[in-house]
Amino acid sequence: MTIQYSKDSLKYLAKMERSVAANIRAAIQGLTQSPPLGDIKVMQGFNDGTMRLRVGKYRIIYKYGKDGDVKVLYIIEIGTRGDIYK
Repeated sequence: MTIQYSKDSLKYLAKMERSVAANIRAAIQGLTQSPPLGDIKVMQGFNDGTMRLRVGKYRIIYKYGKDGDVKVLYIIEIGTRGDIYK
């Protein structure tokens, strides 16, 4: 499985402290396992399989997809709880 980050999520990770960014990257790696690890919930109001992962006060919005025969994990957005749902 490959992981594709949106441009905004990469910018957000670059601005964070290294230790927090490392924790978030480790949690994202947990999503590639079967079954996925972490505090995961399906996002309400989305019909395309968009989900969220909670890592402390941060939320990671993501969904699974396919690119040919390869499974892809799309990281759509990363942010704090107060900002991510707006």
